[in-house]
Amino acid sequence: MLSDAEEPLHYSDIAQRILEDGLRQHGGATPAATVAATISMSMQTDLVRVDRGVYALASSSAKPASPASVDEPSSAEEESSAPTEGVTEDTGFLNAFGMFWRREEVDWEQRGQVLLGAQLKAAQPIDFADQVGVYILYSGDRVLYVGRITEPRLGPRLWDHTRDRLTGRWDRFSWFGVREVADNGSLGRVPTGNFAVDMLVATMEALLIEGLEPPQNRRRGDGFNATEFIQTTDPNVERRRAQQFLQRLASGER
Repeated sequence: MLSDAEEPLHYSDIAQRILEDGLRQHGGATPAATVAATISMSMQTDLVRVDRGVYALASSSAKPASPASVDEPSSAEEESSAPTEGVTEDTGFLNAFGMFWRREEVDWEQRGQVLLGAQLKAAQPIDFADQVGVYILYSGDRVLYVGRITEPRLGPRLWDHTRDRLTGRWDRFSWFGVREVADNGSLGRVPTGNFAVDMLVATMEALLIEGLEPPQNRRRGDGFNATEFIQTTDPNVERRRAQQFLQRLASGER
């Protein structure tokens, strides 16, 4: 994969190419994490890290990144989003998030019981309806509302907003969750216990930077290594769109 690339690749790009070429031997919901873990076992002989999450063949002319110039864990395994129990120092409180998902891609007739996303295109979809954390509603690019979910009901909470005073005012949403994602697509337990203040503050900073995208912040918050998931259109939504298209064709509409 890297031998065919003209430049070093981020491990998520490597995972995406593996999926597109049909080279993945085992299915799963976290292909990027699997690739990152595999890379960590090849770092000593075959691969070198040239930037944050970016790798090249050791035989190439790419220069390894110096520890002082790249603020990241010392191995790809530390970057991996492979699930562990509880809160880790790598990700703070946040373990998964989705940015600017479209309201119209969710089947709200199911009352928020299904909220689909995937780590990469063509990866196994994951249902985040039972995620716990915080969310942001947007009207266009403008932040409209910020809410929290302290029990597994992100999807139903968003569905509530399709029926309350905000129903006609938002068209996109972002979410930040504390439940980790296993390779089989299941969500881990809700973290409990005593947490350090510095971890709490770092997580709050990272969430605000990622969610609000202030123009003067040039990087993410410290320690924000949660895994981003892209939205997957609900199959029921796709079926309804196809039926509507066929109906328009049958009636002669354009």
